[in-house]
Amino acid sequence: MSATENRPQPQPYAIAGGVSMRDLLASCAAAEAVSTPPRLPDPGTGGAAVDQDRPKAA
Repeated sequence: MSATENRPQPQPYAIAGGVSMRDLLASCAAAEAVSTPPRLPDPGTGGAAVDQDRPKAA
């Protein structure tokens, strides 16, 4: 036997033992939700709404 036959072959990808794909995806979504800052309000929707179709009161 040669030395290369005794070595275990490397895994093509890491195996996450005991974690379901559903739990893994949920944890990724939760991490993204808490690490993303809140969105800024849209410039057109902020402040008091002004209705320009109505005439001004006298």
